[in-house]
Amino acid sequence: MLRATLKSLLSRKLRLVLSGLAVVLGVMFVAGAFVTTDTLGRTFDKLFAEGYSQIDVAVTAEPKVAVSEMEGEQVLTPLPAALVGQVAAVPGVAKATGVVSDDGARVIGTDGKVVTSYGPPRIGMNWVGPDDLMQLRQGRGPEQDDEIAVNEAVAKAAGIKVGDRVGVLTQLPKQTFKLVGVWGYTNDRDSIGGVQEVAFTTAQAQRSMLGQKDAFTQITVAVDKDSAPEAVRDQIAARLGAGYDVKTGEQLAEDSAAQFKEALGFFNNILLGFAGVALFVGTFLILNTFSIIVAQRTRELALMRALGAGRRQVISSVLVEALVIGLIAAVLGLAAGIGVGWLLVTLFGSFSGGLDPATVGVPMAAILSSLIVGVVVTVVAAVLPAVRASRVSPIAAMQDVATPDRPLTRVTVTGAVIGAVGAALLGVGLYGNNSLWLILGGVLITFVGVALLTPLISKPVVALLGRLFSWSVPGRLGRLNSGRNPRRTAITAAALMVGIALVTGVTVVIGSVKQSVAATAEDTVKAEIVIGGDQNGPRPPVFDDAVLAETAKVPGVRAVAGTWNEQVLIDGEREYVTATDDLARLAEAFGSPALPALKPGQIAVSTKQATEHGWTTGSVVKVQMPRGAEHSYTIVTTYDEERVPGSIMLPAAATKEFGITQPSFGFVRLADGVTVDQVLPQIKALVADSPEVNATDRSSFINQQLGTFDTVILMVQVLLGLAILIAVLGVINTLALSVLERTRELGLLRAVGLGRAQTMRMVTVEAVVISVFGALLGVVVGSGLGAAVVQALEGEGITDLVLPYGQMGLYLGLAAIVGVLAAVLPSIKAARLNVLAAIAHD
Repeated sequence: MLRATLKSLLSRKLRLVLSGLAVVLGVMFVAGAFVTTDTLGRTFDKLFAEGYSQIDVAVTAEPKVAVSEMEGEQVLTPLPAALVGQVAAVPGVAKATGVVSDDGARVIGTDGKVVTSYGPPRIGMNWVGPDDLMQLRQGRGPEQDDEIAVNEAVAKAAGIKVGDRVGVLTQLPKQTFKLVGVWGYTNDRDSIGGVQEVAFTTAQAQRSMLGQKDAFTQITVAVDKDSAPEAVRDQIAARLGAGYDVKTGEQLAEDSAAQFKEALGFFNNILLGFAGVALFVGTFLILNTFSIIVAQRTRELALMRALGAGRRQVISSVLVEALVIGLIAAVLGLAAGIGVGWLLVTLFGSFSGGLDPATVGVPMAAILSSLIVGVVVTVVAAVLPAVRASRVSPIAAMQDVATPDRPLTRVTVTGAVIGAVGAALLGVGLYGNNSLWLILGGVLITFVGVALLTPLISKPVVALLGRLFSWSVPGRLGRLNSGRNPRRTAITAAALMVGIALVTGVTVVIGSVKQSVAATAEDTVKAEIVIGGDQNGPRPPVFDDAVLAETAKVPGVRAVAGTWNEQVLIDGEREYVTATDDLARLAEAFGSPALPALKPGQIAVSTKQATEHGWTTGSVVKVQMPRGAEHSYTIVTTYDEERVPGSIMLPAAATKEFGITQPSFGFVRLADGVTVDQVLPQIKALVADSPEVNATDRSSFINQQLGTFDTVILMVQVLLGLAILIAVLGVINTLALSVLERTRELGLLRAVGLGRAQTMRMVTVEAVVISVFGALLGVVVGSGLGAAVVQALEGEGITDLVLPYGQMGLYLGLAAIVGVLAAVLPSIKAARLNVLAAIAHD
């Protein structure tokens, strides 16, 4: 029986390829996710090991407000300069150097724009001279406070050269420096990992990056040749006491790499999630494939039964075939995944500005997951067809008629029950405990239920869609073919339904959120002009707070309020806070009821925050700033957080101890009768020295802030494109196998006068009807799921339901095109059949 199964498998190579292609693509995504994260993980291991290779021991202050890589950018706590001498006096220390190194130094290029970064930090540092890793290529290091040096990556990106006057944005307003030096790194590298670096004199670095004198972010230590870094580390830690982190260079490299791997783990989970969707769609394809295969092999299986094969042997035969296909597909998918991993790593390196990726590796997780997923998905999908095959009667070997289609009653009832369970789980997840797993499980089970109900739906819908093409004989035949086997049509369409339903559902949710937020913003923001920028990195674009005072002097301006943002500890809990220079004017800019201006030592909180923490007016809270001591603040008022941008408001005096001491936004109210066009040019001129920000009217500002939603939709569409591609392959697969199954029928049609072109049109109509049916089902199901999610978010202010009719129409149109393309190869094969050989085909 095993030999017969393997011979049957090898004798139908096309069937083998079509069966395994979906698994190959799904496994490719799984393996690619693991290969990508493993390679990037080793890349960062190498990057940080090299970056800290010149450090034996380093001393930093413990952060006042600890923030992980996934939660934001860590604000460094400055070290007093006197600490350098204390560290230098520790036995075993050969040299102790005070270092200023912090993110936030943005160079302005020759085009007047800030040199952007898509991930790597833009470091401002003090010049401490070259070493074994860092090599001066042109000029010298800065010696005067109006001089800087940059790494080669910055020089090339900004288009600057030694001798140029260069603008730099830091914690201070725009300053202009003379470029006196350019450096690079060993192995002819312009940077380490794409990091942009600007070196100042020590005094200037302290002023520009830390906003204070006689302070460092780190003390680096070179130990004596006869001393071990670990021993010196312990002695320094004992000398300094609590409040400091003392680590060896190796520890720093390991800790830094671990933080980035945490972010990579999140990225890996996203890729695996989309891989799961692709494999879920692939399951429909494999199920359909084996169902068609079993139908084609009815007489063959019946002959085996007649020769003595038992039902268990027949089931084993089909499952062995699935096992072989799964193994082959898993191996090919793994190979393809390695290629995809290499491509993603290469793209990551290019976009990150010069990251040198490690050699692509294949972790054991990629190998095991590929084999397990590939085999399990294929075998599980083949179970039902295998059971159906075992029910073939030996007498069927003597029959030359098609196996009659079974009633749809059982599958319809099962689908209704499963669909109801999925809807219930989805409802509990959305309206109950907001559990992500319940929501995902509900969506998955709902899809299964809809897929089982699809055969019942397919008959009338396919008949209706087919009438659009029934104006010719090939069209009528194609319509009848697409509806002759509801189960087959349903499974093929269900695969396409899942992908399009997810895309449609996400589009509905994000589009509804976007419009609701836009409507709320239009209703809330009363400021006619807004100063701000588009954040595309960990640090928001900021501007000189003097701009706020100058804007207030512009004729026609009634009120101006600026905002700062930071993470602090309030009574020991980390909270996001907003600071403003004038809460009363900020309330006016947002159409909120009048609020008092905050004085130093006063704080305002939203009613929601007050309720959650048990605060009342007059309550005193302890606020730990990221750079400074803990302060006591008295709550002087509460407000509706939907009417003011922030749930906890601090006075502007608090920003001196923020990580970023400049405002992110400025909101401008105009006097009655004054138009935006009269004032906007003057305010634009005030922010000319802050190229990261601009002054815009209210509508432009709102659209700018909502642009992120469009980016998310595009990313989801790209990532779900693989699932849709697999569904398209399902249509091709179904048609190709159906052509093989109907070889004799096609020969008879050709014999009675159906031409080659008509045969191709017939197959094409069948493909288009199936594809459009799947897309239509996906649009309807996706809209329903999206509407359910939006309804559940009503309490969060998402009140506008947006159905993307344009995109829905586009999906249906693309489905028709997909049907035409999917039919190309099967229709050509059908048209080229030898008539006499086809009639004689058994």
